[in-house]
Amino acid sequence: MRLMCPSMMCANYEYLKDEVIALDIAGTDIFHCDVMDGNYVPNITMSFNDLNVVRKNTDKLVDVHLMIDNPRSKVQWFIDAGVDIIYIHPNSEKHPLNTIHYIKEKGVKAGIAINPHASIESVYEFLPYCDYVLMMSVHPGFAGQSYIETMTQKIERLAELKQKFEFIMILDGACSPERIEELSKKGVDGFVLGTSALFGKEEDYKTIIERLKGEE
Repeated sequence: MRLMCPSMMCANYEYLKDEVIALDIAGTDIFHCDVMDGNYVPNITMSFNDLNVVRKNTDKLVDVHLMIDNPRSKVQWFIDAGVDIIYIHPNSEKHPLNTIHYIKEKGVKAGIAINPHASIESVYEFLPYCDYVLMMSVHPGFAGQSYIETMTQKIERLAELKQKFEFIMILDGACSPERIEELSKKGVDGFVLGTSALFGKEEDYKTIIERLKGEE
């Protein structure tokens, strides 16, 4: 089954609680929360208050994608906030494997995010310890970008390694309905949904998510 992971960065923040409830009812599998510090990437989002609104209004899985410098110094905040999955970027600190182990020791699922410019070989050593892997098909930091075509080959390579190391692969960036259909057949387990497939559309969330899951 395809996992649907709405990007809460794209939600309507005037009605965030209502958005969370509607997405929950619609069949969301994982609420995807981007946290940026303005240093690792040139943008800032989401706030801790926003994250608490998401966590308070759903029993579904909540992840945080930490696009921040030195995530080891902050992961306890998110563990205490009750998130289920924490992604870090391996190049954002000196000892990423220690951070991955720390997250797992606290009973939270741990994962890495792989930037488009990073080779699979450069992150290979972390894969045996990951519960999830977030493959970035756009440059991190901004919504609304186009899919980087060269990522398909990396996705195929990562799908092979997924069978060996048993992690769950999520694709983040420009996940259009056509791309979801194509890449789910190549081994992608879940998709972060933004403006390409979910938000800002005329149809309701439930109709869209059911179609993307192939349930219609």
